[in-house]
Amino acid sequence: MKNVVLAILSGLLLAVSWPTYGFPLFLFFAFIPILIAEKNIRADKFSKTKVFGLAYLTFFIWNIIATWWIYNSSAFGMWFAEIVNTLLMTLVFLFYHIVAKRANFTIASIFLMCFWMSFEYFHLQWQLSWPWLNLGNGFSNFTSWIQWYEYTGTFGGSLWIWIVNISVLKAILLFKEHKDKTILYRAAIRNGLIIIIPILISVIILKTYKEEGKDIEVVILQPNINPYTEKYNTSDQRIGLLLDSLSHTVLTKETNFIIAPETVFADNNKLKSFPNSIAKNVAQKILKDHPKTHFLSGISLYDRFSDPARFHSQSNVIRENDFYDDYNSAFFIRPDQTSELYHKSKLVVGVENFPYQSVLKPILGDAMIDLGGTVAKKTTQEDREVFFTKDSIGVGTMICYESIYGEFITGYIRNKANFLAVITNDAWWGNTQGHQQHLSYAKLRAIETRRSIARSANTGISAIIDQTGNITHTLGYEKRGAIKGTLKTNTKVTFYAKAGNYIARVSIFLSIFIFLFSVSRRKQKI
Repeated sequence: MKNVVLAILSGLLLAVSWPTYGFPLFLFFAFIPILIAEKNIRADKFSKTKVFGLAYLTFFIWNIIATWWIYNSSAFGMWFAEIVNTLLMTLVFLFYHIVAKRANFTIASIFLMCFWMSFEYFHLQWQLSWPWLNLGNGFSNFTSWIQWYEYTGTFGGSLWIWIVNISVLKAILLFKEHKDKTILYRAAIRNGLIIIIPILISVIILKTYKEEGKDIEVVILQPNINPYTEKYNTSDQRIGLLLDSLSHTVLTKETNFIIAPETVFADNNKLKSFPNSIAKNVAQKILKDHPKTHFLSGISLYDRFSDPARFHSQSNVIRENDFYDDYNSAFFIRPDQTSELYHKSKLVVGVENFPYQSVLKPILGDAMIDLGGTVAKKTTQEDREVFFTKDSIGVGTMICYESIYGEFITGYIRNKANFLAVITNDAWWGNTQGHQQHLSYAKLRAIETRRSIARSANTGISAIIDQTGNITHTLGYEKRGAIKGTLKTNTKVTFYAKAGNYIARVSIFLSIFIFLFSVSRRKQKI
């Protein structure tokens, strides 16, 4: 029973640490109870089964409290996400248990840190990607603590959390063995410094950081259209009138960009007919008499075809020899009426792609893991397209879920983006932590890349975020309107933008090496 209580305690500590309602200081101690429980039963005959059960309890509590809001979009999607993500976290902990029975404390601890970060990296790459609870995201509401993410990305935060947890655990185990209080005193000082020094470094970076670059004026539109009752029952013509009206409440002759949300134009738009679409005509009308202004918005597009040779893994089948490619796209219109498209490339699991279709479809049928969007496989593009103005200001556009992926976003920076835009819906989850966490995570991308972010969300929260992750302008949830603000461009490339998730790649190598080394040895005495 004591170990069950410890498992529950770890789950609750992880949950109460999470943005945007929690306090991340608890993350530095959240794993200690479950690690103590694992140590308590390590010599048990059925230790693997017990460790699996206790770890599953811990991680299920964390998952369900932090991301229950998926239920508002899909009950099946919520339960699938919670159960599978909990299982993956539990397997990581189970592998640690196997190694810990064969290696000393130091080796086993390094394995746990590295294998957990390998799991987080894996979660950024595979088709069932769900990195929402990657540990480094936990500081997104306390950006003054993590300005050094421009060097490490979120994996620096994950490493920080594990170092403190392991260090405190070691002190507790030594105290239990030697009953010497000086062990606890020294540990308190040591771990306090491990926590405080990175925060002090971050505060110094924040206080000395100077935003450099050109000032540009942006107008962000928030139409507040209910996706369940209005979005797909409203014509593009009516949407256009609404966006036109919202734009002109704040638009000036100095405005450089007007930004509207994801798939705001969703009225049966053909890819080949985009040059003559209502969406483009609306943008051109808004830009009339504004020679400095550019229009960026989301649109749903499709390309129907009958040639089987064109069919690919992301195509959808209507009937025999009748197919279509479906796109969740951004379009960019310049004052001279030239235009470009970017197709979303990091897809929402299930609703925009069917992961591992050959394996899962016979099991799940056509059930979709609906985390927000419209049910159809989307067609993506490989490169991170940057839209450029005539005077070479580049904007990298993240569509919804893409803003969760730090290394992915660095592709825009390497392609010369001077600032970033997020266009999203977020209404699928209702007025929950879902949209608040999504906004909070965007602040991490600003720090990692040192790019200002203009965020247009259908129902909110729309915002302007500066290069330090500070939100300077917002329009609240379920408000209809427009916000105008100034942000700075940037041309400098951060170390993280150049190196990407290097901490994770080193972790993968170390975890594989330690696991192979450990399982080839005899078990250590417990």
